[in-house]
Amino acid sequence: MANKHAITPADIIPATEYAAVRAEWRRKMSALKRHRRLEVGPFVTFYFESYETMWHQIQEMLHIEGGGAAQLPDELEAYNPLVPKGQNLSATFMIEIDDPDRRKRLLLGLGGIEETAFLEVGGAHIVADPELDQDRTSAEGKASSVQFVHFRLTPAQIAAFKQPGARVLLGLSHPNYSHMAVLPEPMRAALATDFD
Repeated sequence: MANKHAITPADIIPATEYAAVRAEWRRKMSALKRHRRLEVGPFVTFYFESYETMWHQIQEMLHIEGGGAAQLPDELEAYNPLVPKGQNLSATFMIEIDDPDRRKRLLLGLGGIEETAFLEVGGAHIVADPELDQDRTSAEGKASSVQFVHFRLTPAQIAAFKQPGARVLLGLSHPNYSHMAVLPEPMRAALATDFD
């Protein structure tokens, strides 16, 4: 089955129908996300998005906020850019620090971190493109604790990524936060399905 690259109003199920199957969908998403999440260093966690994760996010927003059809266009506009388009991977990464004072201090030193995310596969170094919906580093250099990035791969890089057992690195090269992690094989295999 071909990947879907955008969520349409026709894909959204009515609020009452979703409410009846919400617990089941939450279990499905938990299982799906298990192989789409990776910690990079002590404070950053990447969550790789898909059509399914963004569909679920929209359904959840509609369920929680109850805005119905009037709310839907805004949700589609917000979340459709994070659905992979067949030649890229899309990720949300979160800078997670429990202590508020420490979080504020560290975020002040991480301005521009969204421009330093990268993948390495098959000898290629792929720097992510930050989502351009808004500036996620403030004028004073404070990074947002939530960032959205896209990794755009060439056909050769996609072929290398899809090879079973391929070594794929995910990292950040910010001067104040330079860490890498190797994608576990189940995660590499799950993310490989995002490509056409």
